[in-house]
Amino acid sequence: MMTVRPSEARGHANHGWLDSHHTFSFASYYDPDNMGFRALRVINEDRVTPGEGFDTHSHRDMEIITYPLSGAIAHRDSTGGREVLRAGEVQRMTAGTGVMHSEFNGADEELHFLQIWIIPDQKGLKPGYEQKAFPESERKGRWRVLASKDAREGSLTVHQDVALLGTLLGKGEQTEYTLAPGRHAWFQLVRGRGTLNGVELKTGDGVAISDESRLVLSATEPTEALLFDLA
Repeated sequence: MMTVRPSEARGHANHGWLDSHHTFSFASYYDPDNMGFRALRVINEDRVTPGEGFDTHSHRDMEIITYPLSGAIAHRDSTGGREVLRAGEVQRMTAGTGVMHSEFNGADEELHFLQIWIIPDQKGLKPGYEQKAFPESERKGRWRVLASKDAREGSLTVHQDVALLGTLLGKGEQTEYTLAPGRHAWFQLVRGRGTLNGVELKTGDGVAISDESRLVLSATEPTEALLFDLA
């Protein structure tokens, strides 16, 4: 079974310096039918103007993954993490018992990124930070593991039974993924256009997937996509 969450159905907030679309309920956007999917709690698509950003604020008991699309994110947190994050890199921050952090647009161009929250498999984890680069060559034409419980294939470690995978497809290209019995998935079309098991999708669309084993993604134009393999 596949249930499409259209891009235009997402929550939207424009604060001037921040233009944000919420796949699931977040902040002042509340939709009781879209509170998350399995352990996946938040997918926000954010655009931040130059010189602006999120002042220091706190989180706890959440795995926070940042996935930049363009621009540069200047990150600071109370674990000592001080990095600049750009497209092709992915960051995981474990909020755990509590972490303070800030995120600013560190370039002279618009910052465009996804922020993803995953509910961890236990509360009270030690706060932590991790960042890695995943070259386009590793994602072209195939699913590349970006984050996982066991850090397989050199991926980031996430404290939950979930694997986050990414792919880049050229026009006319196709890639497949097999879900193990009893597993679920969330598919997010980051940009581009294509079909998933024959269902037409566009930029920003998401799909909740259960009771499916073979997932076939075909690109009708250059496409970037994420897939969450969930318990």
